[in-house]
Amino acid sequence: MARGNNSAKPSTTPDAGCATGSTAACSKPAAPTTAQLQNNPTVQQAMQDAWNDSNAADAAKRHEEGGWIYANTTTGEITTQRAVPGAQASISLNHPPEVPGSVVVGKFHTHPNPTSEGWDPGPSPPDVANATRHGVPSLIQADDGVHSTGPDSRRGGLAGDPGYPPEP
Repeated sequence: MARGNNSAKPSTTPDAGCATGSTAACSKPAAPTTAQLQNNPTVQQAMQDAWNDSNAADAAKRHEEGGWIYANTTTGEITTQRAVPGAQASISLNHPPEVPGSVVVGKFHTHPNPTSEGWDPGPSPPDVANATRHGVPSLIQADDGVHSTGPDSRRGGLAGDPGYPPEP
């Protein structure tokens, strides 16, 4: 389920292999930072949709929702894909589907369990460990706002496999 596209102009970095020396003609999109992902309208909409689908107000039906954030390696366009819904306090984001021409630059999920019931809205220890292992920023929507963990941007930039970047 691909979500919307971002029309904002991506940031770029010069391609060191450009033979002409013109950075304008040879620039490639840079991996977006955590802040850029949080401010991206496509990501914001995907996170809002996931939050709505989490059924946070229904104690019997609440569950985690989430997915992956992709950047097109040529244009920098941001898209999202949703994962299979999770359980009350977990979701698997271990196997992102491939999106042709794009790489995973982040992931997102919800923590729908209310802070008023004593739940911690921030990243859990598994969230922190998985974000570090996966090498991309992880955004978490909770009842008190958005939390994040993991690196500030995709480990190694936009190069490499279309899924998560290789572990160091």
